[in-house]
Amino acid sequence: MTTPSSDRPLAVVTGASSGIGYELAAQFAEHGFDLIVVAEDDGISSAAEKLRRDGGPEVQPVRVDLAREQGVEELASTIAATGRPVDALALNAGRGAGGAFVGGTELRDELEIVDLNVRSTVHLAKRLLPGMVERGAGRVLFTSSIASTMPGPFQAVYNASKSFVQSFAEALRNELKDTGVTVTSLMPGPTDTQFFDRADMEDTRVGSGSKDDPAKVAAQGFEALMKGDQTVTAGSLMNKVQTAAGKIIPDKLKAEQHRRMAEPGSGD
Repeated sequence: MTTPSSDRPLAVVTGASSGIGYELAAQFAEHGFDLIVVAEDDGISSAAEKLRRDGGPEVQPVRVDLAREQGVEELASTIAATGRPVDALALNAGRGAGGAFVGGTELRDELEIVDLNVRSTVHLAKRLLPGMVERGAGRVLFTSSIASTMPGPFQAVYNASKSFVQSFAEALRNELKDTGVTVTSLMPGPTDTQFFDRADMEDTRVGSGSKDDPAKVAAQGFEALMKGDQTVTAGSLMNKVQTAAGKIIPDKLKAEQHRRMAEPGSGD
């Protein structure tokens, strides 16, 4: 395991073995950051190898399950052991589960969504943000979703978890506005990652439909983070239209629209 050296800024990216998280890590690497990259699967080691470049960043992979309290504490301890400040934190780890809440999903899966998307986000932010505030410098990126703007039939717990993340990010941004620490929320739409396969949603309209390039989403998120923007709706123009329309469309109608996209079998 390689410990990042001290001559570059340090970024921590969770959920970094693939998808948006990996591409966010690639953005940090390209722009001169050393990295601590985190995921629960063994793909994090190969992701770290890909991110390393001759004369480029040093990358430390950390394999922990952030859905478990001890996993978050282990990561926090690993970061502290480097003796380095965290200059940028991308809280990207998350998961979903498709299907009807009653009869279509397992309780353990729904609770794991809450533990990973919500609990670990709060836990890790609580561990790392105080150091940023004390130094008066730091950048934080929360991966939210356009799903945060609408009720999510057949993704009820996932959408609710992202609504939490969005609200949490915006509240922290306001609290920290005079501290030198910026908070940015990344709001992608459907993206070409392993999310829909892992969530058992490949037979839905949203799962089988067109998706955005995770590299493009990550580039837009990184740019917004560096600029200190509040939010960025990443990906296609349709995502931006949907987010804007969501501010005026009643929740009841948004729920019906989401049902048509996420109901099992809707993609057949």
